[in-house]
Amino acid sequence: MTGVVDRSSEVASPQAQGHGPIEEIRRRVATHLVGRQRELDLLLAAVAAGRDVVIEGPPGTSKSTLLGAITQEWGIPLLFVEGNADLTPARIVGHHNPAQVLREDYHEDNFVPGPLIAAMKSGGFLYVEEFNRAPEDTLNTLLTAMAERRITIPRVGTVEALPTFRVVASMNPYDNVGTTRLSTSVHDRLCRLAIGYQDAEAERGIVRLRTLLDSERLISDAVALTRATRVHEAITQGSSVRGAIDTALVAHQLAALRQVSIPSSSDITPPRNLPEDYISVVLEAILVSLSGRVHVDETADSTPEQVLRTIWEDHFLLEPAAAAPG
Repeated sequence: MTGVVDRSSEVASPQAQGHGPIEEIRRRVATHLVGRQRELDLLLAAVAAGRDVVIEGPPGTSKSTLLGAITQEWGIPLLFVEGNADLTPARIVGHHNPAQVLREDYHEDNFVPGPLIAAMKSGGFLYVEEFNRAPEDTLNTLLTAMAERRITIPRVGTVEALPTFRVVASMNPYDNVGTTRLSTSVHDRLCRLAIGYQDAEAERGIVRLRTLLDSERLISDAVALTRATRVHEAITQGSSVRGAIDTALVAHQLAALRQVSIPSSSDITPPRNLPEDYISVVLEAILVSLSGRVHVDETADSTPEQVLRTIWEDHFLLEPAAAAPG
């Protein structure tokens, strides 16, 4: 970018903005999360250092939760946009109100700010999900804002970003359909944080927190079945922990409708000894909760429902140790 002056270092840390030491912010942010201590440290350190960041990881790996917790405890806005073909420069920067333009001509007062300008003026984080799906000219607009911390709008003037303004982007490394390859200049402006799925214990903690259910058996089964979708040979992309949350909630409600008893945390038994009506409820729950979340290999010649039934059989009938919580 010829003529661009890099002002990305002209930013403020949380403590410089009067929000307390970064250690205190980290402690408060951690109360919103289950696990993710390393990722929290790295992301918080990057944004506190004034860097813009791209987070690479599959869906449901706490990317937005991390950002929401940081901005909430930092006391600044979080503005969300989804990267797609419709995210043009005009949409992200803003536009003049057509009706007012007809009456009053172009001027600053009839300009409607887009999310980029709103984030710059408020000193917030602009979170661009599916960053690599945005058009190239939109990425170039973001690149200018990241490099200069300012942007010039015709008939409006120059907008200067407040010190806490950041661009945080996310990408799914497993999804290449409809995406574009980011240029070297874009990568050069961004720190990169790779984030993956958490371990089984952490995911059980997430499901426990999000569902408030008291059956450790159901939580354990929901997590084990969901995690199995990520390693099945017929599935190219499995479900995130959101699938486990939905499985547990749907199974809980379905069991109530059918008056099926769900084993509690005090009477956990090996899967092959569980009541047939309970494991049948879990089967129907995963068919509803996971069939739309898994992507079956086109060469597998199987439906999502068929693959999920195989996973269910392996879990409850063939590999009883797999469900044991711990």
